[in-house]
Amino acid sequence: MTNSADQSWTHAGHGPSSSEPDLNTTAIATGLQLPAGFAAIAGDPELGPALTTNLARVEKRLREAIANSDPLADATSRHLVEAGGKRIRPLLTLLCAHLGDASLPAVVQAAVVVELTHLATLYHDDVMDSAPFRRGAPTAHEVWGNSVAVLTGDLIFARASILVSELGSRALGIQARTFERLCLGQLHETVGPRPDEDPLAHYLSVIADKTGSLVAASGQLGAIFSGADEAYEPLLVEYGEKVGVAFQLADDVIDVTGIKVKSGKSPGTDLREGVPTLPVLLLRNAARDGDQTAVELLTLIDGDLSSDEALTAAVAGLREHPVTAQSWVVARTWADEAIAALAPLPEGVVKASLTSFAHAVVDRSS
Repeated sequence: MTNSADQSWTHAGHGPSSSEPDLNTTAIATGLQLPAGFAAIAGDPELGPALTTNLARVEKRLREAIANSDPLADATSRHLVEAGGKRIRPLLTLLCAHLGDASLPAVVQAAVVVELTHLATLYHDDVMDSAPFRRGAPTAHEVWGNSVAVLTGDLIFARASILVSELGSRALGIQARTFERLCLGQLHETVGPRPDEDPLAHYLSVIADKTGSLVAASGQLGAIFSGADEAYEPLLVEYGEKVGVAFQLADDVIDVTGIKVKSGKSPGTDLREGVPTLPVLLLRNAARDGDQTAVELLTLIDGDLSSDEALTAAVAGLREHPVTAQSWVVARTWADEAIAALAPLPEGVVKASLTSFAHAVVDRSS
């Protein structure tokens, strides 16, 4: 949006000049597939090509941003980028930028920042969760150890901070506050609810910080750096917060549906790791209300799930219990509220696509 941000991006050699084609980006764009919920964009004669081309630029510049002359740092930083991912957050930045002038170079830079920030948190999360896989590949800490994985996350966040500083103080403030919430969400998840705190309310607060905050920032930055009407920003922030929560709640349910998700995370992983998720929290409420089936199932879930047989039984029992259907209702309620937040936006492909995405996050099987 600002001339200084645009100039810093171009002068640093990170983007193509307006006088020469970006042939590498064009090649990448031809192979891109938009994730569920955004398929309708591809059919739009203007938005489709513009969005896929900018998304390809993001992909190219992600690799440029993490490149390092140190061989170890270069290998560890590339690990998750090259493992793939749906790039939901930068896609939302690019999409929301079409509420203004999405051709401004700072829009792509903002999209790179949100994906780098997301990647940094994944390195840290995987260490804390002792996760063996991410995006179908061994996690960084499994390959190089915990210390290297944590330092790689720090390094990637440092690269994100460099890029966001070029966008100006407002973008830097948004990223800093978002990262603070990401850290607080992880901290609160780690220590658990206070004795006087409702576990379900605590969990919703955690995922709002850990997931909703960065999704909200993604759309907000797209609006800011495209010069969109300032009145759209709070709408996109509210939408992002709510759709981010809906996305995570849907992941909770998918974990107990018995379907191996594309990320490589097998069903029941959260159960085995003792991670509190919406179906289990609702199951505990049901048990307190006298549901004997819930009591028996919790005995299994809280027991030893190290064997595949025990885990399979726990997953099957939770999948068949009414709390799983209730969890879908909760997730879809958050998605509906996200859609409602978009009401004041002008009708068009951007609003329709954001609405479609909110539906898609709670209507997926993987």
